[in-house]
Amino acid sequence: MARRQGRQQRRLGTAGAVAGVVACVGLGAGGCSDTAAVAPEARFGDPVRTLRGAADRLTESGSAKARTSMQMASGGTRVTIRGEGVYDFAGRRGRLRVRLPQDAAGTSDRRPITELLVPGALFMKNRGAGVPAGKWVRVETASLSDGNLVTGGATDPLAAAEVLRGTHEAEYLGRTAVAGTPVHHYRGTADLARAAERTGGSARTSLRAAAKGFATVQVPFDAYLDDRGRVRKVRHRFGFVNGQREGTVAVASTTLLYDFGVPVTVRLPDEDDIYAGKIAEEPAVKED
Repeated sequence: MARRQGRQQRRLGTAGAVAGVVACVGLGAGGCSDTAAVAPEARFGDPVRTLRGAADRLTESGSAKARTSMQMASGGTRVTIRGEGVYDFAGRRGRLRVRLPQDAAGTSDRRPITELLVPGALFMKNRGAGVPAGKWVRVETASLSDGNLVTGGATDPLAAAEVLRGTHEAEYLGRTAVAGTPVHHYRGTADLARAAERTGGSARTSLRAAAKGFATVQVPFDAYLDDRGRVRKVRHRFGFVNGQREGTVAVASTTLLYDFGVPVTVRLPDEDDIYAGKIAEEPAVKED
């Protein structure tokens, strides 16, 4: 009896060793470790739950540099605007420099728009539309029909992650890389109303406004999370109702995050430097 049990244990041990070797071979030249041998799905758990917690992982990380891209398409016209800056996730504030596209003639004398993002408000300098040079415009984000997911020409980086709180279906597409960083690729759909319910403070108000103002509350997305569950890149596809003309503007907004932990200083403008006149509610880029 004891001999038979010993033989069985040796066979089980051999089978386990073979399985371990197969797992290591599958990993290729990258080597083998207990952590590496665990599938990403097992480490991160359910994709929906992982994506809903992505905003919390960013808040824990403190801050990061950000690059943004927003492409708008309507009536055969397509324009793209880009931004770059820094964001403090813990303080919910950031600074972006947004560059407008060229005009129809292929030239542009438009100065970059400087944007300051703080809870409940968006400050813009070089906004144009009759605003005196050197003056800032202050906009209450809750008053915007898109909750400032589109109006500023760049989606607030933390808001981009908080949209994922409304994820109700998602699939894991495997490993890839973003700017040289290994990431996990997810694709799914988020509901803006659900995202608002799961978000607190001024972000909830903004997402509620977006849920009412967009053509649909359903937002398809592709999200790329690093091994710590932080968003490295997220691409949303919004349907925005154009207030200037009939029809819906298809908006693809991409946010790229990197260099986590960088220092972020956001100094708000003095009251004397804020323009008190009325400005139109519209995306920062007009269709050419």
